[in-house]
Amino acid sequence: MHHSLTHWDSPFINFKDFEFPDGRGHGFRWVHIKRFHLPAGTPTDRELLAALIAHPEFRDTYDGAGVWLEPRHGQWWSDRITPSAYTAIDESIATGAIHTWATDGVPLSPGLDMRLREAVYEPIRQATSLYALGALPEDARHDYGPIHIEFHELILIDRRLGTLALLVAGDD
Repeated sequence: MHHSLTHWDSPFINFKDFEFPDGRGHGFRWVHIKRFHLPAGTPTDRELLAALIAHPEFRDTYDGAGVWLEPRHGQWWSDRITPSAYTAIDESIATGAIHTWATDGVPLSPGLDMRLREAVYEPIRQATSLYALGALPEDARHDYGPIHIEFHELILIDRRLGTLALLVAGDD
């Protein structure tokens, strides 16, 4: 059976849009969220991950170039990414990974903190299942990689709301 996701929106949180208390800032960090409506029926998580990987919106190098015709995702060839590349994780691991990356020992401005709570931590808390992209083999890297210093990728499936979010947090 063919399950397809419907792309809904792509909120982008750019850290350089916020003031930092210490004046230094973290202007090179960002969170890009691609949100989708789940298809009808009750596809398994694995089927949803496969549908996401097959979706044109998945082909994004996250370097400002937008969506590619070639199978690139982040710094990898997307055709080398399978549902089994994603590991099921719990809320505390997901939140901890993003929080540690976002703060990096520096307090965030109240505005950015609130934006991350609304757009990242709350959806993580509400998700019925969470996945993180695991390590991929070196030969899965495409010819432009590595372009990011850190690259965190989470999949948030929320069966109550009927949504799936592909959340990428990175610095460049």
